[in-house]
Amino acid sequence: MGYHFTDLTRACHDDWRAYIEHDFVRNLGTGTLDDGAFRHYLQQDYLFLIHFARAYALAAYKSRTLADLRQAHEGLKAIVDVELGLHVGYCREWGISEEQLATLPEARATMAYTRYVLDTGNRGDLLDLHVALAPCLVGYGEIANWLNTQVFTVRGEANPYDAWIAMYESEEFQAAMHAELAWLDARLADVTPARFDELCAVFRDATRLEIDFWQMGLDRSL
Repeated sequence: MGYHFTDLTRACHDDWRAYIEHDFVRNLGTGTLDDGAFRHYLQQDYLFLIHFARAYALAAYKSRTLADLRQAHEGLKAIVDVELGLHVGYCREWGISEEQLATLPEARATMAYTRYVLDTGNRGDLLDLHVALAPCLVGYGEIANWLNTQVFTVRGEANPYDAWIAMYESEEFQAAMHAELAWLDARLADVTPARFDELCAVFRDATRLEIDFWQMGLDRSL
């Protein structure tokens, strides 16, 4: 039968739900999140994107097939050439200048998750790296979808964070999420039970670090 990504989320159910349904996420949905907390999150997310790009560069190095190399290259290009520019523009709308972003101190939660991803990729293989990144790429898409099923979620101009939700419910992001899920499912199908347990540990750790990233935003901690 083989394994699927849903087996990872099932094995790490409590941590996964704590991440998807975190108070930071809920407050985004209701539009009641403190704007200072959101600005702090946005600034740290800019730093995260830089390390995310480094992770795709590492994925290129770890690739053993041309298809995987192309995927890593496209991911790196998307972040460096498109997403970082969009993020800078979005930050500007929230009163955060590009000059401020360039001199940000890095929060411990940002360092913890991004360095964990890079360390996991360095000591493991391409699958380890993708599993460590999955709480971000897959998780944000699932969070947008989960928010859209909740009666408390406010959409439109009444919610100052509507654009954030719209970004991750977009066809483009959802397509990227499903492409990643297909990639993960294809490779998880061939792993042994022992290897799956190793990947569960990676996924659980990465999910917990993403929970800490949300909490960092709420607490505005460095």
